[in-house]
Amino acid sequence: MAPRRPPPFVTHVLELMQPLGPVVARSMFGGWGLSIDGMNFALVAGEELYLKTDAQNRPAYEALGLPAFAPYEDQPERTMNYHRPPADALEDADSLMVWVRPAFEVALRAPRKPKKK
Repeated sequence: MAPRRPPPFVTHVLELMQPLGPVVARSMFGGWGLSIDGMNFALVAGEELYLKTDAQNRPAYEALGLPAFAPYEDQPERTMNYHRPPADALEDADSLMVWVRPAFEVALRAPRKPKKK
C-alpha cells in the first residue's frame, strides 16, 4: 500500500518549512505528524498546524492566547504539548520560522526513546 499523499494544507505547510530542512509528513491518527530525522516537532489536525511546546517556548503561545492541541472533542481539558501558532505565521516562511525553530528545539531537547531491537 502506497503512503497517503498529504492534503493541500499539509503541502503548503511543508513548503513554508523548507528553510528548516527536510521535513517529512507522516499520516497518523487521522492527522499528520511532521518531523526531521524522526524527531516530531509539529502536527496537523484538519486545517490547523500545531507546534511542539515545553516550558521554554509555551509562554509565547500563552501570552497570545493561542490554544493547545486538544485531541478529544469530549474532553477539551485534555491537551497535548502542541500549540497553534498565530494565523499570520502561515503567510510566509519567515513568519512561520519564528515559531517553528523553537518547536524543533523542543524536539531536540526531548529525551530520545531507545530503538526497539
